[in-house]
Amino acid sequence: MIIAAMILTFNAFAQDGKTIYTRYSDLPEVEAVYISPAMFRLIGRIPNLQLENEDGTTTDLSPLIQSLSGFYLISSEDEGVKARLDKDVRSFMEKGAYELLLEAKDHGEVTRIYTVGDREYVHSLVMIAIDGTETTFICLDGRIRQSDLDDLVAKAQ
Repeated sequence: MIIAAMILTFNAFAQDGKTIYTRYSDLPEVEAVYISPAMFRLIGRIPNLQLENEDGTTTDLSPLIQSLSGFYLISSEDEGVKARLDKDVRSFMEKGAYELLLEAKDHGEVTRIYTVGDREYVHSLVMIAIDGTETTFICLDGRIRQSDLDDLVAKAQ
């Protein structure tokens, strides 16, 4: 029973943003970007990394950036890749402990954002955006304080 439980747990978490990135990043029909933990540490050392909001106020992005340990982006306009990527991300979300945070549909375009974490931290945030010509997958991994993410979203709105 213990071995069966271990196998099921392993299979549930076998896919992550890096797995999907690795699967698609070398395809010629794909644009891919990876940012390493070392780069996030380097960027996080920049003092006063400010983002100006529409209302003229600013938001310090340093705490959020310092909490990241990986960024994975896959984008493609190829119909076959788009269909496989959407299917893989849906499978990835169904197998893990991810929760649908947001879904927006507008004139055939769909954006879904999923998160996994606890009350204090978000450990992974996944976004997939599908429109008529392009599908984009973004995964942010780390230990993001829920309050920092909430503040950023509130100020962005």
